[in-house]
Amino acid sequence: MKNSRQRGSVLATEYGDRYENALKPAALALREHLAGLLKSEPRIDRVTARAKDPASFLKKAEARANGKQKYSEPLAQIQDQIGARIIVFFRSDVKRLDGIIKSYFRTVEFRDRIPESEWEFGYFGRHYVLVLPSDVKGDTINKSMLPDFFELQIKTLFQHAWSEAEHDLGYKPGSMPLSPDEKRKLAYTSAQAWGADHMFDELFRSRGAARD
Repeated sequence: MKNSRQRGSVLATEYGDRYENALKPAALALREHLAGLLKSEPRIDRVTARAKDPASFLKKAEARANGKQKYSEPLAQIQDQIGARIIVFFRSDVKRLDGIIKSYFRTVEFRDRIPESEWEFGYFGRHYVLVLPSDVKGDTINKSMLPDFFELQIKTLFQHAWSEAEHDLGYKPGSMPLSPDEKRKLAYTSAQAWGADHMFDELFRSRGAARD
């Protein structure tokens, strides 16, 4: 137990230093970098980037799998120390940006987040783990404190709004577990958001075809 506490204390100090002196300025530079690359692209609502806050990092670093510590070297292994998000209007915009992102960045990992069953309506989004570009590292940042990768999410407005609300309602630290009826209500709102997302995209594409 003593070793575990010591490890946590050392990690908290090291990550706190990294967070303030490297991750935060690099996240700001990454947001500006992404915004510059996409400035001529239509139907982008916003581009954001953030450094993972120390409390969230330490909680993730303490995760266990099969009774063992999941991360033996959290500072090297946790890939979302810097995370970016692109919010677009329609589902077809997600597909359109996919090619742009893959042409500008080296992709380490890529996946679409979808519920496990077609009868479930939950979190959707496109996730990437990408190599952190040298353009955002800057001369004033200690590069040894920066991770090699960052996480990028591309979501529609509906996907973003629903995932933020769901996280606040169901997964906020210290919140009471949802009751079965509350989970059904959440699933109902998710299905509505999923349907609206599809309908708006279909309308957009049909209107575009009509214009063409």
